[in-house]
Amino acid sequence: MSRFVIGDVHGQYDGLMMLVKQINLKPTDQLFFLGDLIDRGTQSSAVVAWVMKQGHFCLKGNHEQMCIEAFAAPDTSTVWNGWLVNGGMRTLESYGEAGMLDEHLDWMSNLPLYLDLGDVWLVHAGLNPYLAIEEQGEEEFCWIRERFHRSTEPYFPNKTIITGHTITFIFPEVDPGQLALGIGWLDIDTGAYHPKSGWLTALDIDRAIVHQINVFTRAVRSLPLSEIAVPVKPIEERQPVKRKWAWA
Repeated sequence: MSRFVIGDVHGQYDGLMMLVKQINLKPTDQLFFLGDLIDRGTQSSAVVAWVMKQGHFCLKGNHEQMCIEAFAAPDTSTVWNGWLVNGGMRTLESYGEAGMLDEHLDWMSNLPLYLDLGDVWLVHAGLNPYLAIEEQGEEEFCWIRERFHRSTEPYFPNKTIITGHTITFIFPEVDPGQLALGIGWLDIDTGAYHPKSGWLTALDIDRAIVHQINVFTRAVRSLPLSEIAVPVKPIEERQPVKRKWAWA
């Protein structure tokens, strides 16, 4: 049995199917998603439908949370408009039937925020290094960035936190397609939707192999984790970085 974890898919159904074929998923294997199945790409409904049908484990990401909150708010609200401009419009366009959307919203509402696998700890965004797990919630697990990446000590002494949420190439040490290795954490969101990257990543946890496909070029590759994970410094040790792009 192998355990695979996939980073932010963001509506890239065709790419996801290529990646699943590449890892040669077997019935005894386990597949985990870190959240953000939806938004930005044009095939969000197909991605959610497939994950639901296959029964794979999925965490809640900030984009699932935004979607849920948007449909609970008046359609003239800033919450609704905020979701639409952050990729929600493409998700909305991918649904042809309201019944299917309602079913998916119910499923997304019940997604867990993290998963402890013993040797690794899965979460969408990260966690607050200054708070106990039980003191944290969606704001930390779905949204946190700088405070998590600022930590100079591992949160767990004997396990690695695997995250998505932050596209890896915003770290100055990391090139598009590479993974970011921090102190006690590994970020595998390689920006599948982003024109600067296009890489969608699956990590074989037990064999430490990274499988990737590029949604734009259709390139595929499999590399040892040690060859593609780049160590990054805690945020306070870096010079300020001017970011051309902003992501939610």
